[in-house]
Amino acid sequence: MRQKILEVESLKKYYGRKGSQTKALDGISFQVLSGEFLGIMGSSGSGKSTLLNCIATVVQPTQGHIRMEGVELNSLKGRSLAEYRGRKIGYLFQNFELLDNLTGRENILLPLSIHGAHGKEGVRRLQELAKYLEIADVLDKFPSQMSGGQKQRIAAARSLILNPRMVLADEPTGALDSKNAKALMEKLAGLNREQGAAILLVTHDSNAASYCSRILFIQDGIVFHELRRQLPEESQQEFYGRILKVMAQLGGGSANVL
Repeated sequence: MRQKILEVESLKKYYGRKGSQTKALDGISFQVLSGEFLGIMGSSGSGKSTLLNCIATVVQPTQGHIRMEGVELNSLKGRSLAEYRGRKIGYLFQNFELLDNLTGRENILLPLSIHGAHGKEGVRRLQELAKYLEIADVLDKFPSQMSGGQKQRIAAARSLILNPRMVLADEPTGALDSKNAKALMEKLAGLNREQGAAILLVTHDSNAASYCSRILFIQDGIVFHELRRQLPEESQQEFYGRILKVMAQLGGGSANVL
C-alpha cells in the first residue's frame, strides 16, 4: 500500500484586506501518494501557481495545513526548512532557471554544493540521470549552446540530483515546442514509473496532463473535478480523450478552460 507523501488540508491563501480580498486558494484539500504522478490543471488565476508556491514554502498560506510525510511545513525553520527545500522537494520551472555562466554539469551539481552533498554518490547519480535524459553530450556546454529541450532536461536532472521525495513541475513544457515537450514528458513519466519519483505537475497542456495517473482540476481556489487514469487497461490516448471531454463540458476548449 502506497504511503501519503504530501497532505494538503483546507488550504487558504487570501490577498488584500477584508472587503477587497482575492481568494487565490479557498479551502483546497488533497493528498499525493508515494510514486504518484499527479496533475493540477486550471485556468489562469485559478490558484494552481499559488498552490505550488505554498508547497515550495515560497508563499505563506493564510490558513490550513500542508504536511510532508506527516511533518507540518509551517513548523520548519532554519536547517530543517533548508533540508525540506533541498532534499524533500525538487523544483522544475517553465523557463529552465539555469545559470548562464555554469555548464550543464555545473548547473545539475549546484544543489549538491549548496547542501554539502559532494561525493561519489552525486557523481553516480549525475551519470545515471545524464544517460536516462540523454544529455551526456551537453554536460560541458553552457545554456546558450543548448536547445530548449536540452535546457529543460538539464533542469530536470538538477531537480532530481538529490533524489527528492517529490518533484514540483511548474508548466515544464510551456517554453518547449511539441516535439521537445513530448520527449520531456516521456522522460518524466519514465522516471516516475521506473524510479518511483513522485511528481506534482501544474500544467494547462492536456497532452502533458495525459501522462499523469490522476488530475485535479482547480477553479476559484478549490478542487472542482478529478480524473483518474484506469491503469493498466486505459491507454494514454483514451485518458487524453477524457481530459478533452472535461474541457468541453466546462467551456469548450483549452483556451478558456484549462
